[in-house]
Amino acid sequence: MMLDWFWGLAGGLMIGSAGSVFLLYNGRVMGASGIIGGLVDGTGWSNWAERLVFLVGLVGVPYLLWLVIGGETHLTTNWFVIMLAGLLVGIGVRLAGGCTSGHGVCGISRLSLRSIVATLIYVLAGGLTIALLRHLLGVI
Repeated sequence: MMLDWFWGLAGGLMIGSAGSVFLLYNGRVMGASGIIGGLVDGTGWSNWAERLVFLVGLVGVPYLLWLVIGGETHLTTNWFVIMLAGLLVGIGVRLAGGCTSGHGVCGISRLSLRSIVATLIYVLAGGLTIALLRHLLGVI
């Protein structure tokens, strides 16, 4: 519990650095949902290799860190809840026109009003969801 702040800081520095490098190298905002969406709907096939490497790193680096450092998660073990949460996040990402990396990290740092509003709304929705599902209903 004493080092929880450190892991948040380290993760934030990694995401911020990745967003900066992506923007400087590509001239585009690093939005994970847009990178995945471009592969799914075919609009991003011109740079599919770059998108695939990004996604492998997005999933692989945390997995490697978990293997090396270990650790635990406070995530529920209820797979139905996990899959439903993923589906709802995907729907929310489409409705908001972006995700936490696009709006929350890259958009806010560029002082985009649209990104600031989107981030405020999804953080509020996430907090209300946790309050409802964990504290009132005891599902997670």
